[in-house]
Amino acid sequence: MDKCLTAPFRPSQFFTAANGKKSLVKIKPSILRPRVVVMAKKEPVIDGLTDEMNEIAIRNLDFAPSRRLVRSVFAEVQQQLDHCLFKMAPPGIRTEEWYEINLKDQEIFCKSWLPEPDVQIKGALCFCHGYGDTCTFFFEGIAKQIASCGYAVYAIDHPGFGLSEGLHGYVSSFDDIVDNVIEQFTIIKGRPEIRGLPHFLLGQSMGGAVAIKALLKEPGEWDGLVLVAPMCKIAEEVMPPAPIANALIMLAKVLPKAKLVPQQDLAELAFRDVNKRKLASYNVICYNDQTRLRTAVELLNTTKDIESQLHKINSPLLILHGAADKITDPKISEFLYERASSEDKTLKLYEDGYHCILEGEPDERIFTVIQDIVTWLDSRCSVHQEFHSTLPSAQPASLTTFA
Repeated sequence: MDKCLTAPFRPSQFFTAANGKKSLVKIKPSILRPRVVVMAKKEPVIDGLTDEMNEIAIRNLDFAPSRRLVRSVFAEVQQQLDHCLFKMAPPGIRTEEWYEINLKDQEIFCKSWLPEPDVQIKGALCFCHGYGDTCTFFFEGIAKQIASCGYAVYAIDHPGFGLSEGLHGYVSSFDDIVDNVIEQFTIIKGRPEIRGLPHFLLGQSMGGAVAIKALLKEPGEWDGLVLVAPMCKIAEEVMPPAPIANALIMLAKVLPKAKLVPQQDLAELAFRDVNKRKLASYNVICYNDQTRLRTAVELLNTTKDIESQLHKINSPLLILHGAADKITDPKISEFLYERASSEDKTLKLYEDGYHCILEGEPDERIFTVIQDIVTWLDSRCSVHQEFHSTLPSAQPASLTTFA
């Protein structure tokens, strides 16, 4: 869930960190001098866990070693959760986890999911996760479903998120995240099991913005782009007023790693299924604290940059969005669909769907969305296989609403 850009801004409360304490900075539009009030943060408790497990879950996760330890403790518990992505995970999927050292000397967590050895691989799907998230929780089940259909699935945790190195939740430069994605997936595309096969990029929420920018930087390197509830434009109603935006930028220059007060808990807006919403708390290494100031500024600037370049997207494009999403407005996906210059583009809106259409909907809807992705991939892989003998015609653009 991408909290920092989607909750309404009020000329109000910004958290900063001072001497290790939580501090509330109140900013009035006409007064930029902060007033500080010390507040204590109440740590959440996960129902059904022992006190010992809850103590582990609320550890300081600022740095990767702590996040890796917590993940190792919870990995088995997560796979036993009462969620269709875990309970109905197909057997026989081959997985591998490893770390790569990127050009900034950071350890980047990578993972792959491959179909059973006797299943021919059709293509590769590389995943970019959203803000605060990791590829090691709900995406595990999503990846296994797609891999069982004949695809090699790969994912990384962005620097500062999940199991990768970096201060938790801190984005000093959005372009650094994009460059890291390009670097890691370039290495992955050279793996022998997918050499010569079509490569597709999948981005969810903030990961959609990462995927778009990666595509724009290297437009000829991908055979198609799949976006799920992408963060590619900020809706006017959630944009901060100009005085607050300017104050945010000023504060970020002085206190880049300090944090903002989130306006609301967005779990109710992200997960339509109540039981699945409760399970989201088991994603114990996600970043769910106040948004860091520099991170918020980077995301705001990124969406402005992407909005001005949407017409440059000309690769095959699939956009999937819940029609009732109040975190990233589905109208933004319609805007993306209209602006993209791709001749082969499809927008699918799912009636009553919330933000997390791959994780937080009723079981039938989740598997419908996954199957829509697989069907779209299958048709583009078929075109790729025929390319050597005949020049394929473009697929028609289409917009679909699902009940």
